[in-house]
Amino acid sequence: MTVAEALSGKSVLSGRSVTVQVPATTANLGPGFDTLGLALAHHDHLEVSVRDEPGITVEVHGVGAGVVPTDESNLVVRAIIHTFAAYDQELPGLNLVAHNEIPHGRGLGSSGAAIVSGIMAAKGLLEGVVDIDAEALLALATEMEGHPDNVAPALFGGLTIAWMTPEGPRHKKLMVHRGVKPLVFVPEHAMSTALARSLQPESVPHEDAVFNLSRSALLIAALIQSPELLLAATEDKLHQSYRAAAMPETNRLITLLREHGFAAVVSGAGPSILVLASDPGQRLVAAELVAAESETPWQALMLAVDVLGATVTRTDR
Repeated sequence: MTVAEALSGKSVLSGRSVTVQVPATTANLGPGFDTLGLALAHHDHLEVSVRDEPGITVEVHGVGAGVVPTDESNLVVRAIIHTFAAYDQELPGLNLVAHNEIPHGRGLGSSGAAIVSGIMAAKGLLEGVVDIDAEALLALATEMEGHPDNVAPALFGGLTIAWMTPEGPRHKKLMVHRGVKPLVFVPEHAMSTALARSLQPESVPHEDAVFNLSRSALLIAALIQSPELLLAATEDKLHQSYRAAAMPETNRLITLLREHGFAAVVSGAGPSILVLASDPGQRLVAAELVAAESETPWQALMLAVDVLGATVTRTDR
């Protein structure tokens, strides 16, 4: 802080503002439970500016408007506070404006996106004061989210493999084959991630674990090199069957899609459905099948893979 700033009582961050963009994510991808994640080109946007008055204001537009909290319990705000505290930085007064597109409670990483939005906003605001590298970003996000499979692709884009070490979370980003075309079916109803995870057994049969190990390895090959293997590569015995009773329509449609040759899986904790198609035409056929056979409304999102991940731009006044 300069002498002039100290005498004026202004923060070194006075006048700073940032814009943040964070992609939706889909985790597990069938067999890669708590390990694999994919970033999708469907984004939340956030504007954060430092104000001279203390306190935090929050505006929410789009998904969650009028529903998500607009005080310090807001998840984006909590992530900003968490990041500033991690680096012993005094939190200035802030104005937040969120423009949300990612559906909430549908298995598309909305909570992870909110956490990443806050951390990236803090990174941008603290530019030149604190250096927050990629490893630190992942560690901060995982501390809040609990596991890295959603926050890693949200941060870094593309296909990510995430794992935990004694030193903290780690990730590897891979580029997806250009022939892979994601399609997500989003229902009107939500699903609690905590409920979905509670349905998992404490242990699984040895043969099921081996089955998923083989399919996870095959899935990496299918996604980066051989999309024609996606149907076989997305088979799973570790989590989807245990959660099926909690989302029967999701389970029924996935079974139907797979019977017709589509690589369909639960997106994250559900209830959305991810189809990893091998060409755009296949997505259209899958969308027509669900429209004809579904018992409740489902929105079909034909998305690209987001290769950039979260971005932050300084927009100082």
